[in-house]
Amino acid sequence: MANYKYDLEERLIKFAVDVILICGKIDGNFASQHLSKQLIRSATASALNYGEAQSAESSRDFLHKMKLCLKELRESLVNLKIQKGADLIKNIEQLEVLMKENNELIAIFVSSIRTSQNKNKI
Repeated sequence: MANYKYDLEERLIKFAVDVILICGKIDGNFASQHLSKQLIRSATASALNYGEAQSAESSRDFLHKMKLCLKELRESLVNLKIQKGADLIKNIEQLEVLMKENNELIAIFVSSIRTSQNKNKI
């Protein structure tokens, strides 16, 4: 269990890096640029907020930061779905891998938040 935090952090960082790389290959039209910039913001924010959660000052602070991570991950997933629907990301195989990882990360955070809430009766 000691590596769990490290592994999750590494997964979040890899997800953010993969998003940055796929967005770097997207067409330059207005919609693509707009959604790509927002996707990079939300994907990187989930990793950055998780880093903050590790230094939380209280259980409440930890839970708040974990919820921010979840919010950003959900935003990333919706963005990926929009880009998929609008055919803005051409590498469908890589897009599917990103969406799968995004869904798995969301599930991890939902579970972790529930556990934290039950443990702390928040």
